[in-house]
Amino acid sequence: MSAMPAVRSPLVRALAAAALLASASLVAPAAAAKGTLVYCSEGSPEGFQPQFFSTGTTFDAVSVPMFNRLVEFKKGTTDIVPALAESWTISPDGKVFTFKLRRGVKFHSNAQFTPTRDFNADDVLFSWARMADANNPWHKLTAGQTFAYYDDMGMQNIVEKVEKVDPYTVRFTLKRAEAPFLADLAMDFASILSAEYFETMMKKGTPNAADAYPIGTGPFTFVSYQKDATIRYKAFDAYWGGRPKIDNLVYSITRDATTRYAKLKAGECQVMAFPKPADLPAMKADPALAVQQKEGLNVGYIAFNTEKKPFDNKLVRQALNLAVNKEAILAAVYQGQGQTAKNPIPPILWGYNNAIKDYPYDPEKAKQLLAQAGYPNGFETELWYLPVTRPYNPDGKRMAELVQADWAKVGVKAKLLTYEWAEYRKRSKTGEHQIVMFGWSGDNGDPDNFFVPLLGCEAVKGGGNAARWCNKDFEALVVKAAQTPNQAERAKLYEQAQVIVHDEAPWIPVAHSVRFDPLRKEVKGYVMDATAHHYFDKVELVP
Repeated sequence: MSAMPAVRSPLVRALAAAALLASASLVAPAAAAKGTLVYCSEGSPEGFQPQFFSTGTTFDAVSVPMFNRLVEFKKGTTDIVPALAESWTISPDGKVFTFKLRRGVKFHSNAQFTPTRDFNADDVLFSWARMADANNPWHKLTAGQTFAYYDDMGMQNIVEKVEKVDPYTVRFTLKRAEAPFLADLAMDFASILSAEYFETMMKKGTPNAADAYPIGTGPFTFVSYQKDATIRYKAFDAYWGGRPKIDNLVYSITRDATTRYAKLKAGECQVMAFPKPADLPAMKADPALAVQQKEGLNVGYIAFNTEKKPFDNKLVRQALNLAVNKEAILAAVYQGQGQTAKNPIPPILWGYNNAIKDYPYDPEKAKQLLAQAGYPNGFETELWYLPVTRPYNPDGKRMAELVQADWAKVGVKAKLLTYEWAEYRKRSKTGEHQIVMFGWSGDNGDPDNFFVPLLGCEAVKGGGNAARWCNKDFEALVVKAAQTPNQAERAKLYEQAQVIVHDEAPWIPVAHSVRFDPLRKEVKGYVMDATAHHYFDKVELVP
């Protein structure tokens, strides 16, 4: 996504010109402008449509500042609170959710669109139908784009219908009871779009502009995007949740963590993403800075493409687990700021199976399993490593180098590859990789949010299941767990599911990290998010 996309229509040219004018109106450097907060982010968004994507980098730049959902999470927690829905009721059988919508909620405007009405039930129905109905005219509007999270979570198997009861009441009827459903609706993919905006762009003959230039109900409105460099937003005066305390918000896209730190120290940004663990002692000692930290609801992992040889062989996957020295990775990459992983979910999450014994670092046993699998001399493969810093992995390249060296000791020669983040995501979704490095930060505090979009069968089609692993026994357990209202009973099912994942070894679970958010002391009111997002709508700058 850039300020001048491929579509060269009058609308796009007008929007681009307006964006450039708005961009120029901000004082340079941005940090010097009154009421402007600069956030040094770690990467570029894949696009500006929250329904299409599933990465934290994109959500941080799109759904967090510019959109709302029916329900949301109280900042710093995974507690569900009202948002665009003021209240809701759930039927005794857990299959019907009825939402009373908030009145008086305004949508943003831009150079080509001024809303004529407030948010209402039509927007909820439009937003959901676009994802759910393959015959919806907006479903396949943008070529090559899928509804990543909707698909990965198997929502087509969960939601039967969404109905408008009246202009400010909507009803979701499920095909089956689904314990995590309310929390699912608080996730980024469930952001509410403006039906009127899309309809207006269609009438003007430029429907793609509705995905390129976001219109939401959130605290900040979109101003401009300079690809791989800067995203600019301004406070939305009519925001239903109260106008932000800062006037302008700027994302300074800075891939290198060392450069982000230098900008933070120089006052060129007031908050930075994902510091290097080695820099933390100096940050904590700097009187101009404050460092917030939170135990990570995350996992960093390496996934084998089980659809490709030799990774369709469980013995090979187990061998490569045995061949990796996780403790060395924890020391070198995480600098001890975390713990080694043995399960797909972190130990702070309910349902964690601590009885599972991790694969020990045992190169000799790894060689035996490789020989048993028919590879006594090893083999050659490719390992894709993360091109950006992530909350679950501070240095993908360094991790890959350590894994490469470990595997070489058992005869497996791994060529290291990477791509720009959006390309990396795009290629991995289609299963182009042999082995790929990824990770996950939980979105809703429910184990289902790890198991289904990362290891579920539907997520193979959606692309979130990078291992492309579909196990019927595992699938049956997680589906049953989602339909079980009692949390203790759900936890037992998830514990059984983890036994299957451990034995089948579609991943190497590497580590769960501690997260850190460094900021300058003049930033007040910042609350570290439980799901690794960065929220600035309640932040102010106090010199």
